[in-house]
Amino acid sequence: MVTLLLALAALAAWLWLIAFNGGFWRLTERDSRFAPQGAQAPAEASVTAVIPARDETDVIARSVSSLLRQRFPGRLDIVLVDDASDDGTGEAARAAATLLDAGDRLEVLRKEALAAGWTGKLAAMNHGFEHVRSRPQQPDFILFCDADIEFGKDVVARLVAGSLARNTVLASLMVKLRCESFAERWFVPAFVFFFQMLYPFRQVNDPRRRMAAAAGGVMLVRPQALADAGGLVAIRDALIDDCALGALMKTQGPIWLGLTDEVFSLRAYPHVADIEKMVSRSAYAQLGYSPLRLVGAVLGMVVVYLAPPLVALFGESPAREAALVAYLIMIQSYMPSLRFYGLARGRALALPLVAACYTWFTILSAYRHMTGRGGAWKGRYQAPANGRLG
Repeated sequence: MVTLLLALAALAAWLWLIAFNGGFWRLTERDSRFAPQGAQAPAEASVTAVIPARDETDVIARSVSSLLRQRFPGRLDIVLVDDASDDGTGEAARAAATLLDAGDRLEVLRKEALAAGWTGKLAAMNHGFEHVRSRPQQPDFILFCDADIEFGKDVVARLVAGSLARNTVLASLMVKLRCESFAERWFVPAFVFFFQMLYPFRQVNDPRRRMAAAAGGVMLVRPQALADAGGLVAIRDALIDDCALGALMKTQGPIWLGLTDEVFSLRAYPHVADIEKMVSRSAYAQLGYSPLRLVGAVLGMVVVYLAPPLVALFGESPAREAALVAYLIMIQSYMPSLRFYGLARGRALALPLVAACYTWFTILSAYRHMTGRGGAWKGRYQAPANGRLG
């Protein structure tokens, strides 16, 4: 009876996810469909990119160069916020701009101290945002982007054209993560799959729904709308800064979130331990630092991902058949994510094992947060045991 109830619960969960969770598994929200056909960015449009960077000398030149090479008809400038780097990040960015004869379009701000109550990235973003807001001439858009990504040449023009056509206050892209190492090939597609399950892009993009999210690598915002929402100070202690910004901006107007094939992450995750650190940095924050939610999340992962193959293998009829159907739905729904990364569809069979690893990463995240070592990023522990910053 227990196995039958487990199998039926798993099957019901997957039927609901497939039918009523915004078609998350179909991966239909793409930047290629963001701007209506024929829409173009106007020549008078202006964008200032704000890049928070901390010890990024190995990637910053490629990132800055890809922005300076944009085929954008308007004006595109960059404000790089060097967040107490000690590896020459700012100098590497200046050298890249000089090489392209675009030194006048790059400004490097040095930021040393981290104010109490702020996470590091948001503090750097706010430093750049306030600097841009202090200028007499305001850009039409501010592009918050990470220091470890490389842009295709038409991305900014497409984002601006789509934002103007759809009247969005925030448009963001989930960059295509690196998927080359053994760890990346097994865990990166699942990361995208799980993210879209939590935040179905189609529901995020529906102004009638409360669902809100963003992807921190590329976020094009209207500066006045952000200021009207209270600015970045309103989310200063958020560890998951992009989704917090998405929720903040949706109070001001439509937002949009989609996948892209034309913005690439330069960040390598060569080992499983690197993936674990990336996930555990913020997994417990996603649960609101709640032990009760942690227990619920673990139980949910067991029912949804682990029960179907186990009951299908070791259960008895009719639980076995119900679990098998749930397992088949699971692997079928995962295949589009694998195709997006050019991987064989047979890898979907191992999704329960990958999910088990992500469950363990979440438990580790909770442990580290409870011991005051949560939110680790380049020497900073940004999420103390009580879930609030000092």
